[in-house]
Amino acid sequence: MSAKEGAGKMLAQSQRSEYAVPAIVAIALLVSAALLWFLSGQLILAVAYLLGLAVILGGIYAMQRITTAPHEQSLASPDWSVTVTALEQTGEAVAITDRANRLTCASKDFVEWFGVETSPPVLNIGRASQEELAKLARTAWRDGSASAEKLTAEYGSRQAVSEVFWVRIERAGRGEDHLIWRFGRVEDETVDALTRYDVTGPFGAMLTRAGIEAAITDTDGIVRQVSAGFAERASGDGKATLVGQDFVSFLRSDGRDRIFFAREGRGGTPQTLIHVPLDAPKQGSSGDITGPQEAPSLMLLVDGGVGVGGGMDGGAAAGVAQLEALLAQLPLGLAMTDRDGRFLFGNDAFLRSIDREGRGLPPFPTDLVVREDKPALSDAVRRYGRGPATQGDMAIRFADRPDEPVSLGMAGVRGLGEAAVLLSLADSSEETQLKRQVAQATKMQAVGQLAGGVAHDFNNVLTAIIGTCDLMLLRHTPGDSDYDDIQQIRANSSRAAALTRQLLAFSRQQTLRPEIIQIPDVVSEVGPLITRLLGSKIQYKVQHDRDLGHVRADPQQLEQVIMNLAVNARDAIHSSGNGSGRISLLTRRVAAEDVEKMGSDVLPAADYTVLVMQDNGGGIPSEVMPKLFEPFFTTKDQGKGTGLGLSTVYGIVKQSGGFIFVNNIKDQEGKPKGARFTVYLPVYKGAIPDRKADTPEQVASSEWSGGGSVLLVEDEDMVRAVAERSLSRAGYDVTACADGEEGLAEYEKGARFDLIVSDVVMPGMDGPAMVRGIRKIDKDVPVLFMSGYAEEQLRKDIDVPEMHFIPKPFSVKEISAKVGGVMGNSKTAKKAETAS
Repeated sequence: MSAKEGAGKMLAQSQRSEYAVPAIVAIALLVSAALLWFLSGQLILAVAYLLGLAVILGGIYAMQRITTAPHEQSLASPDWSVTVTALEQTGEAVAITDRANRLTCASKDFVEWFGVETSPPVLNIGRASQEELAKLARTAWRDGSASAEKLTAEYGSRQAVSEVFWVRIERAGRGEDHLIWRFGRVEDETVDALTRYDVTGPFGAMLTRAGIEAAITDTDGIVRQVSAGFAERASGDGKATLVGQDFVSFLRSDGRDRIFFAREGRGGTPQTLIHVPLDAPKQGSSGDITGPQEAPSLMLLVDGGVGVGGGMDGGAAAGVAQLEALLAQLPLGLAMTDRDGRFLFGNDAFLRSIDREGRGLPPFPTDLVVREDKPALSDAVRRYGRGPATQGDMAIRFADRPDEPVSLGMAGVRGLGEAAVLLSLADSSEETQLKRQVAQATKMQAVGQLAGGVAHDFNNVLTAIIGTCDLMLLRHTPGDSDYDDIQQIRANSSRAAALTRQLLAFSRQQTLRPEIIQIPDVVSEVGPLITRLLGSKIQYKVQHDRDLGHVRADPQQLEQVIMNLAVNARDAIHSSGNGSGRISLLTRRVAAEDVEKMGSDVLPAADYTVLVMQDNGGGIPSEVMPKLFEPFFTTKDQGKGTGLGLSTVYGIVKQSGGFIFVNNIKDQEGKPKGARFTVYLPVYKGAIPDRKADTPEQVASSEWSGGGSVLLVEDEDMVRAVAERSLSRAGYDVTACADGEEGLAEYEKGARFDLIVSDVVMPGMDGPAMVRGIRKIDKDVPVLFMSGYAEEQLRKDIDVPEMHFIPKPFSVKEISAKVGGVMGNSKTAKKAETAS
């Protein structure tokens, strides 16, 4: 219903109500006069009766008009033509609805934006927005008004087009039985693309040498930048900026629509104007493109002698060849297709954006995207190629990156032969890679913290199981019926402890025992085991460089790294289907100056000893590469792998201060023929100790005769029971406490001990807090902490001097030897102090 139709309807209703009452009165007078004439038979009497009543009624009507004129004037019916005019002058989409949500009146803008098939709040703008309008309507009926600053309207079957409106609603009318709806568009904030391009420097000079002059204008056609060549030809001064002037003021055209510089006139070289919008265009409510004038623009003026227009006679190849030199230099990823959607050209930036450097373009743009996006992209390219010269963009997903939607710009071009569609794609490969790396690092850190916590709790359980098995084995001899079963339980517990160490290695929380070692020594130690694991069909080759520097690492953990890399290479060869293959382990010496030449952003410049493990399997798929070091990620069948092998390698290498890299080895055709893992360990610069000499703690443990009092503090009942029984059997007088408060209370009651053995993390008062309280009473008492966390991390977090550490899980023999070593060291130190 239009505004005029609504006004006419209301005027007709008002006129009918105004003339209905007088007509009824007139008919009643005539009927009564006719009845009097019929009964009396005298015409004069009937006429006199009629005239008398007319005079009386006329007087009454006159008096009523005099008394009610002001009131009627105040309640006069509105002039709907005035209402329509007021609606059209507001510059907004306005509609009026009644209590039944029927559309009473609407402005032209409302009809154009939303149509007349429905009325608010039930508009064709998406279900979520309809519900929001319904809430606003209920608020307006209750409170008299309501508003919303941003309301998203979605159009189309897939909501491909959307706009943002503001809405204001007011209750109005004599009985306040109408709602006045006002809608207005919220304009998008335009991204200033001018700051991303600079034609005033070397880029503009390069274009000038190619016969192309460049300028950047804002949305109103005002100059913001010009190249020096443009300034020279437009004003005669190559240093002039021309900023703030109208771009078209520097141009003239002749009767044949040829463009010239105004300063040169028709005697100059004709120019071809190429308009490149620097931002995506906006879309109206109906999905129509509002035009390239909505975006800042790069204006290119090409001399006629360069031959851009020659493509109209030479076909697609000639037209594209004339633009290749220009498009290849632009920072935007640009490509062109013909009217049938076939690729004609793509610059280097476009190839980088689609990860096809060195491979070239596929036949069609649809070959790049996932299957779900192929129909929409094909239809869009054909529409822009065969329709009017418009532009727009659409979201697509590349087949090799299905989880990362990108925006592909499209513009119809004319006058270049068969070239019909210009595709633009920003090169965001570095940004995408950075986002992926940050997400990966965050995920690895979170999973690492979880793995460390799980391993700590699991270590308490394993300590109790392994210790109990050791105590049971002391009461059984080989040949007993239960001896083999106990040994089997202990062996399985040791396997569980190894899995726990893998979790701690991934989270970089395992306890390392670093030594100054040579990598070839570790390789030779683990070599026979690797040979047995690989089998006879896989050739294992080892090659060492000369003069390798020493490294500081835990030899057992480094053996674990080599073993896991070898097993991973073996599985890669088997999965490739060959059954046989070759694995090479190489060691190399890399100097600091060689690292600087590499230009790595990750690897600091220093001397490294490098361990390289490579195979000739099928390589690593690109979709697997980002997840390679994630815990519990495996490409093996379910039940055939834990997914902790490479994550353990990563954790050990990083905790040892090293770096690990992985890449595919490619053949001459660029196809993967294997994988290479490279581990960089920094060279140790200090003095090289004698590895064969026993540590002072080992010497003290061997010389300690046993005996002494021990305060044992552990909140886990199972671990406390195992440790207490182990130390008691070794000849120590053990006092066991369940928490830090009980341990400190023993000292406050006057008890003294030769050694404190305590857990670190306990509810209430933890181990370090308890020790600090005890040290105030007995400052020389030695302390042995036991924990499932890493020793290095604990030493950083605990400010207790002269402390010792034993990792969980431990056996009966290990804790007895450790306690003997700590007490022996303490006694030796006290004797030396007394003698001095």
